[in-house]
Amino acid sequence: MADVILVLNAGSSSIKFSAFNAGSPDLPLVMRGQIEGLLSSPHFVAFDGKGSQTGEANWRDSPIGHEEAVTYIAQFLRGHRDGNQLVAVGHRVVHGGQGFSKPVAVTPGVLDELEKLTPLAPLHQPHNLKPIRVIAERNPDVPQVACFDTAFHATQPALASTFALPAALTAQGVRRYGFHGLSYEYIARTLPDIAPEAARGRTVVAHLGNGASMCALNAGRSVASTMGFTALDGLPMGTRSGNLDPGVILYLLDELKMDTRGVEDLLYRHSGLLGVSGISGDMRTLLASDDARAAFAIDLYAYRIGRELGSLAAALGGLDALVFTAGIGEHSPEIRRRACEQARWCGVEIDGSANEAGAPCISTASSKVAVWVIPTNEELMIARHTREVAGIA
Repeated sequence: MADVILVLNAGSSSIKFSAFNAGSPDLPLVMRGQIEGLLSSPHFVAFDGKGSQTGEANWRDSPIGHEEAVTYIAQFLRGHRDGNQLVAVGHRVVHGGQGFSKPVAVTPGVLDELEKLTPLAPLHQPHNLKPIRVIAERNPDVPQVACFDTAFHATQPALASTFALPAALTAQGVRRYGFHGLSYEYIARTLPDIAPEAARGRTVVAHLGNGASMCALNAGRSVASTMGFTALDGLPMGTRSGNLDPGVILYLLDELKMDTRGVEDLLYRHSGLLGVSGISGDMRTLLASDDARAAFAIDLYAYRIGRELGSLAAALGGLDALVFTAGIGEHSPEIRRRACEQARWCGVEIDGSANEAGAPCISTASSKVAVWVIPTNEELMIARHTREVAGIA
């Protein structure tokens, strides 16, 4: 029997989970999986630490919700092989607001404060918090830790986090927060072992997935990022618009007579790659398509990466390294190639063969900027924080 730390990442219709062996210093993965299609056609699948499938289930006739899903995951974990003892649970929570700049042990008071932040992340925060309440009710003795996507960016200076709005609004929390912080923190902690010069220098990390952002690191600390007040800002994403003139919102409201929920739905679910192409929000589908609309969406995506890189390099006062991570960043040589071509002006030279092979370093020996491909691991980052905050030896 192993003592395990369970990591949960809950969305509106799915819960992803990972379990790590808390008794080993390097926290090896014991199990991972997900339940998707909650409240419609729930499907559960689990894999062991080596990637072999260990379980599968469906609830087509009687769909389950978040509460039943969390209970099922915990029961499956305990019944796996010789059984696993749950010693702590770590949660990805998108927004920590101004009050939470590091992982915290969850108490009723903390949970109440986190719920007050729901207006800052209405499509994420409620779902992130549901499993916390379920576990607190059913397993009150199991310590829980909330880890925030915003916390890593707390080191950004006021100049980087302040909008040009009245100071009273800034004081109320209307400012840039930045997201994907757990991913950036993992990369920042990994860089010293892989690329010491990048760890000490001026590095831009491109977290390119269905949600996408970029972050400027100076000696491993966040100094600027593309996402701001919400996870809508910055790069175009799978279905999210990215950076938008606020006047567009006024036009949608005043001229097209859309209501706020309609605008929200448009910007979060029907824009980005999906909106531009009219085909799909999945980069793999677009890259495989010969439709001109798909090609334009890809071109726009690469162009925006190039523009944001220039902005972040300016914030850093130069650029020593560029890191690609997350689903698209780790697995799409074509997007990496296009992004690097956009960055030739700052001395980026890509090694085509290394890029196609997915090598860790894909820049040429003569490139003024080192280019790396580093897999991220937000779940492991959460497990590390959970072990530390919960005081697990």
